[in-house]
Amino acid sequence: MTLVAAMIAVCASAQVYVGGNVGIASVDNGGDDDETVFSILPEVGYKFNDDWAAGVMFGWSKGNLQSNGDLTTSDDYGKLRGTFQINPYARYTFLHSKLINVFCDGGFGYKHYNGVANEWSVGLRPGVELKLDKFSLIAHVGFIGWEQTKIIDDGPKTSKWGLDLDGNNITLGVYYNF
Repeated sequence: MTLVAAMIAVCASAQVYVGGNVGIASVDNGGDDDETVFSILPEVGYKFNDDWAAGVMFGWSKGNLQSNGDLTTSDDYGKLRGTFQINPYARYTFLHSKLINVFCDGGFGYKHYNGVANEWSVGLRPGVELKLDKFSLIAHVGFIGWEQTKIIDDGPKTSKWGLDLDGNNITLGVYYNF
């Protein structure tokens, strides 16, 4: 009974947020029919205080296996594949204002390209939050860290370290704050 009372007390004052990202685009395959890529990435998190939060983003998408050096030799490179991914993180907010927070997510990620490859990553993703009452608009820009992609069945694997600030590494999302 004490455990139930403690859980109710924690949940009543919880700083839980839910939301995520949705994306859709058209890919021109140079002469072949255009193909549609998409992603549905729900997210849930918990704010411990004004500075620290933890959460997880997970979801599904349809997209291309990225070119990472030797992986272009695979017959499966360039084909659109269904994927599943999960990305737990810890968030530190280092700049607060009335409307804007600037933060950095540190975590790891796993992405599985159905029947083709697995991708692992560990690193930091800087971001900004625009607070609108119970809703927040979130943008992540870039990635700094390590990423490895390995083709299944003893295929090639590539690893890369570094800072990635290209236009393909921007995400936009919406959260509802309880």
